[in-house]
Amino acid sequence: MNKIGFIGMGNMGKALLKGALKSNSADKFIFSDKYVTDEAAQSIGVEKADDNISCVKAAKYIFLAVKPQYFKEVADEIKDYVTKDKVIVSIMAGLTMDTINESLGGNARVIRVMPNTPALVEAGMSGVCFDASEYIEEEKNTVLGILEACGRVKIVTEAMMSAVTCASGSSPAYVYIFIEALADSVVKYGIPRDAAYEMAAQTVLGAAKMVLETGENPSVLKDRVCSPGGTTIAAVVALEEYGFRNAIFKATDKCYARAEELK
Repeated sequence: MNKIGFIGMGNMGKALLKGALKSNSADKFIFSDKYVTDEAAQSIGVEKADDNISCVKAAKYIFLAVKPQYFKEVADEIKDYVTKDKVIVSIMAGLTMDTINESLGGNARVIRVMPNTPALVEAGMSGVCFDASEYIEEEKNTVLGILEACGRVKIVTEAMMSAVTCASGSSPAYVYIFIEALADSVVKYGIPRDAAYEMAAQTVLGAAKMVLETGENPSVLKDRVCSPGGTTIAAVVALEEYGFRNAIFKATDKCYARAEELK
């Protein structure tokens, strides 16, 4: 059996692993992370390698789930053990496939992924791109299968990856802020906080399902809620007045610029 290894078990690595475990047996996985104690590893539920080198040796598929700024240190440690038969899957923001390959000795086959944390509840969104190496169908299907177990997947070109970071990688944070703000705004009028969070979160979930399942343009769906002279259009006018769309554009610009800086 070809094992799947994770180097790094932070929020994103843990989310992907936990999502994948919902449709895969634990013995298929191994991970390494010097900051995870043996006791904490038991709660993760898969084998913990003694170190990064042991993880690479044991696995055919290696998910690099470390922060980009720590990659050079990890690469120097494992590069002598990254052979052509292994598949390197990077979930690090910004770092290009060429940079990753060069840091690993120039002989690596690299797949670059930008997932997001809703993978933990099987509602993730991942952008994936493959380098020019040859992959057999089993290899592609194994990686895509792990990601699909965690949600939806889109194959994109590498040139799009910084934009994917903006569209789905970082943006769950914006949605959480929106849910928090919407809940706060109605708590002000007497709705209990737990009910306010549930109402706001379910509304975001439902609206997103409407976009995905109807295939309608979001602007069309928005117009259907906005009755002439009604409450919703009054609220939408206020959102426009106070720069709701512009705030999203500015956030995306900052996110994109930072992703580009990490290359």
